[in-house]
Amino acid sequence: MIDKENGIKEVFVHSKVIVKEIPIHVVEAGPTSKSAVFFIHGWPTCWLEFKTVMTLLSNSYHVVAIDLPGIGDSEIPLRSYRKRNIAEYVHNVMNTLNLSDVTLVGCDVGGQVTYAFLKNFPDRISRAVIMNVAIPGVEPWEAVKSNPYIWHFAFHSIPQLPELLVRGNELEYFSYFYDALAGKGKKMSDTQRKLYAEAYSRPSALKAGFDCYRCLALDEKDNMTSKDDIVTMPILYLRGEDEHINVEVYMKGFAENGLQNVVLKVIENCGHFSSEEQPEKVASAISEFISNIGNDI
Repeated sequence: MIDKENGIKEVFVHSKVIVKEIPIHVVEAGPTSKSAVFFIHGWPTCWLEFKTVMTLLSNSYHVVAIDLPGIGDSEIPLRSYRKRNIAEYVHNVMNTLNLSDVTLVGCDVGGQVTYAFLKNFPDRISRAVIMNVAIPGVEPWEAVKSNPYIWHFAFHSIPQLPELLVRGNELEYFSYFYDALAGKGKKMSDTQRKLYAEAYSRPSALKAGFDCYRCLALDEKDNMTSKDDIVTMPILYLRGEDEHINVEVYMKGFAENGLQNVVLKVIENCGHFSSEEQPEKVASAISEFISNIGNDI
């Protein structure tokens, strides 16, 4: 099959992995004998966020992605979207698939899940990539929460109201973020926007997405409790140049919270949706990180 939009060959295998009676939609490509790269998407996207990046990496790695429980083709929602709870489901998917030498990659909400995974299951993976996100309870979290430009954190945390106002208007509402948070790179296509909106079109899926925000206070508590837990594995922190943040403050926050081996990569001409805007550069950054552990990227 050819991805007409990007002009590259793609071969994906879809399946369901049952974790605690919850079916998780899993997408795989590449040789199973190779090291695994496991992707966790953010909001408001689904596994398709990493489709092009996975295709680019699939000759060299066994690439795996999921739809977060309740979203897209993972139809049954969780009772709790506390990130350490989601991390437990990710851990079980890895074990069921018998993945080895895993690089865990998470963007946005997926990056928060990746951080929780690092604190709770540090021996299960070999390295991690955290993309385009602030971590609850980790500097500069207080500044992020109080930033009026990030008003949606508070709005999404309100029970029921976001669903009431957004239901039936998912495409229009999500497109605000696709445009406002994008950088100078490739813009998200109309086709991709519609696919993402469809992934949240079920009332339970829309709620699941907002529930990720409703658990941020609990995530903050969890992360502050685990602040002194040391994580020595290699970690890549990836941001878009056009996000216009002080990346050194984020790096300082990681160091103060026990992450001892973090390297930074800033993607040029790129905003929040790095894997959509600059998939080739993201794929290259991940591949170089895996190949050059311990060296500056």
